[in-house]
Amino acid sequence: MEQEQVIAAKRVWESVKLYTVKCAKCSKWRLIPTKEKYEEIRERIGERSFLCDTARAWRPNVSCNDESDVKQDDSFLWAMDKPRIPQTPPGWQRILRIRAEGGTKFADVYYVAPSNKRLRSMVELSRYINEHPHLCVGVNISQFSFQPPVPLDEKYTAKRARSTTHDTSSTPSAGAYHALQTKNDSSGVPESAPTEAKAPAQS
Repeated sequence: MEQEQVIAAKRVWESVKLYTVKCAKCSKWRLIPTKEKYEEIRERIGERSFLCDTARAWRPNVSCNDESDVKQDDSFLWAMDKPRIPQTPPGWQRILRIRAEGGTKFADVYYVAPSNKRLRSMVELSRYINEHPHLCVGVNISQFSFQPPVPLDEKYTAKRARSTTHDTSSTPSAGAYHALQTKNDSSGVPESAPTEAKAPAQS
């Protein structure tokens, strides 16, 4: 038991390359410097609009007068997170893996526990929490979501029925977005690849 508590978290590859949020006032994109900060903003974006002023916490002089940090173009696959996805508990990782183009599902979401155990469903997660209480102090099932993001390119996934088609015209101007792997990299990267998703440092 004691040995399990000191296991170092492994670097896990995922599909996200950039974390971005649109300003609710000017609709310009602001890069979020860390995954943790992005998740914090995403959890509350339904009640607390993101503004360029919010980014002053890591970029003191930024304002709506500045150009967007990134352009939404064809260089990346873009996806929008659903609002109110809980911030991942400390010591855990929430991993997003994009699927190959043309499938019926856009991406998979799973969690990596403090012991480096990968959990792919609420059933597995609930069992893990019950069986490892020493690693899950203060953690409960409401802090997790396996809801994948919605691709902005509605043609990326196969349409199973008209009712499941994503209508990009209803996409809000402000929200929490992922810039995913480049389009020519959609075959994926091996699970053992020693890479880590980070937003580029701000100058």
